[in-house]
Amino acid sequence: MTADHPRVLLADDAVLVREGVAQLLRVGGCEVLATFDDSDGVSAALASYDPVDVLVLDIRMPPTHTDEGLALLEGLRAAGVTAGVLLLSMYASPTLALRALSAGGATGYLLKDRIRDGGTLVDAVRTIARGGTVVDPEVVALLLQASASTSRLDELSTREKEVLSLMAEGRSNTGIAKHLHLAVKTVDSHVDHLMTKMGLESSADEHRRVLAVLELLRARET
Repeated sequence: MTADHPRVLLADDAVLVREGVAQLLRVGGCEVLATFDDSDGVSAALASYDPVDVLVLDIRMPPTHTDEGLALLEGLRAAGVTAGVLLLSMYASPTLALRALSAGGATGYLLKDRIRDGGTLVDAVRTIARGGTVVDPEVVALLLQASASTSRLDELSTREKEVLSLMAEGRSNTGIAKHLHLAVKTVDSHVDHLMTKMGLESSADEHRRVLAVLELLRARET
């Protein structure tokens, strides 16, 4: 595997969505190992296709069409499986996004409307394959609008909130700098400041970023 060509397993019970997503991933340079119409097929295939870099899962699949994708993610993490997981959803749900990221590991939550843009989908898969985290921009916007007054987010400046929201979308500091037309060193400084204000101790960069995104997600729950 390289960051540009991750090995992917895909599950969605809607055949048109499943085949459309598979085609977008292939065009974007991902290796789609197999596709499935339920979560049971993915579980059984993991060992056969080892190594697998990313699982792309619909949240709602047979038999109950409630949280099968999320339940699979949680079961895999409990079993020690470290492959990245990108969950696809019809709805912008901060609660589901928080549950997904709380499972640990490289995880993403993306709205199905977003996959009309193949580049966004492929970028999310690559970010997760590198160990990163991705949260849909619409979910991030809802969280920032609804953050509780007691949240540590209120201590952040407007620019720091912008940087945090872009971090949540899975952008690197370099990507944030390009988006905001800032120097990378300036973004590095904003990230350090917001981490300090949020009380996140120095640790591996990706781990701190995930903790910051979780803080953003939990703000909606308070």
